[in-house]
Amino acid sequence: MATSVRDELSSVRIDSWITAVRLVKTRSLASDDCKAGRVSLNGSKAKPSQLVQIGDTVSVRRDGNTRIVEVTRLIAKRVGAAVAVECYVDKTPVAPPTGPTAAFAVRDRGAGRPTKRERREIGRLTGR
Repeated sequence: MATSVRDELSSVRIDSWITAVRLVKTRSLASDDCKAGRVSLNGSKAKPSQLVQIGDTVSVRRDGNTRIVEVTRLIAKRVGAAVAVECYVDKTPVAPPTGPTAAFAVRDRGAGRPTKRERREIGRLTGR
């Protein structure tokens, strides 16, 4: 396998890299996230033009989730998902299991309005 120019990069812009490895959908969203302080590089807030190097830790907050990854390979252009996963090591902690959810009453479609007795049972189930 011949080495390409992409393999020989020494540093890449952070907004370009997080887009290339598919942590963010577009580069403009990546740039906006950097400007808003949702992207950090080695523990400090990153500007869109900040350079990423192999071994750096990148943290991205999106949609209430935080992804923490360690850079293992630098790429500048968006690639397929299988190749993108090889460019970082995911260090995101496992989310704690969610607690048991409250039971709720399920009614058959078209069963009409609940009776007074059914409403009381629903209230007991939901804790009202």
